[in-house]
Amino acid sequence: MKKIFLCCAAGMSTSMLVERMKQSAHSRDVAVEITAVPVSDFDQIIDEADVVLLGPQVKFQLQNLSAAAAPHGVPVAAIDMMHYGSMQGDKVLDHALSLLKNADQGSV
Repeated sequence: MKKIFLCCAAGMSTSMLVERMKQSAHSRDVAVEITAVPVSDFDQIIDEADVVLLGPQVKFQLQNLSAAAAPHGVPVAAIDMMHYGSMQGDKVLDHALSLLKNADQGSV
């Protein structure tokens, strides 16, 4: 099962978005594990992550976190602010699945 982590400042603001993403994944029968964590836990979760998405409040760290994740082969991307603000879990899930697909194709 693929693991998607959403990072924000404290791991709290993404909780509702995670629930919406889980609902979308369940309705599509997509087997993924989605978890919200504070960005301060990034180093602890990177070994088990398949993709990491950053909330708008921490997207300024995208370059540094992407560089840290590169040796692990884990894509890191910012969540679209409109999708985040309107809690469009389906759109954010689509983004994560697209990143997973691209990462899988790149490792062939």
